[in-house]
Amino acid sequence: MRIHLQNPHDDPLFDFSRAMWDAAAARAPDIGGGHTVSVGATPADFAAAIREAEALVTDVSVVRAFFPCEAPHLKLLFITNAGLDRLAPFTWLPPGVALMNNRGTHAAKSGEFAIMSILMLANRVPAMVTHQRQGKWHKLWGAVVGGRNVTVVGLGTLGGATAEHAARFGMRVTGVRAHPAPHPSCEQVIGTEALDDVLPETDFLVLACPLTDATRGLMDRRRLSLLPSDAGVVNIGRGELLDQDALCDLLDQEHLSGAVLDVFTPEPIPPGHRLWSTPNLIISPHTAADDPATYNPHSLDIFLDNLRAWRDGRSLPNRFDTVRGY
Repeated sequence: MRIHLQNPHDDPLFDFSRAMWDAAAARAPDIGGGHTVSVGATPADFAAAIREAEALVTDVSVVRAFFPCEAPHLKLLFITNAGLDRLAPFTWLPPGVALMNNRGTHAAKSGEFAIMSILMLANRVPAMVTHQRQGKWHKLWGAVVGGRNVTVVGLGTLGGATAEHAARFGMRVTGVRAHPAPHPSCEQVIGTEALDDVLPETDFLVLACPLTDATRGLMDRRRLSLLPSDAGVVNIGRGELLDQDALCDLLDQEHLSGAVLDVFTPEPIPPGHRLWSTPNLIISPHTAADDPATYNPHSLDIFLDNLRAWRDGRSLPNRFDTVRGY
């Protein structure tokens, strides 16, 4: 198979190399060998490779820059992002091409980031940082997280890893997803329609679901106001999942104890935006789920696993449903 890896022009920390491909192929010798593989970084590289490529491995920014395009032999398109909401609507996708994301790559890093955020909130770190900026010596007392209630919205790669860590700390985990099937790390799993019922008892709310028409604005002002006054909020999904201004208002009013946000509307946050000065808020610049040392190797492992499934005539584990949006 002719496989092309196209790097974005502005993110060298996450560039693919031929050495990375060779290492991944060696880890999966049953499927990694015998391919014609190219690696590109420029528009000219892409134009030359896409004419013959049967599989393309790239990221969202490259697809947005170069598609739609003539790709007569393309069969597989593997995007090295988990959330593909920025590519909707998917009218640019060539007919018959299987679209995949890299769901699974983010599990370890995002799970650790989420439990770190919960521990920070439990120990009042966002408030301590606010006092530090103000030059105030103001003692705050934290609490252990064991036995406390955490509600995790979305139980995919990000939310599932979060739930696992929280359960290990002895937390009472409620999972929320569209189809409330049981999850081994959750005491209960509810549908989105029952979210209002659990918010008043939620100590920590973690948003980890994909952005779809159904989840956009899920945590609006009314729902955020249902949280207890000492609750903390973590968002590692998408900024559009919550009403950002409402969250800032509630933090200003001390209705919430703190928040740790990794995603925002817009990104990057403009200079002078109220997020920069909102008290008891920790800002992470959309880096919660990515580890440069492991991201590309894991992505290539996932791609080869999908390539194996395609070769064997099985369903692709990372096939992206453009109707559901995940």
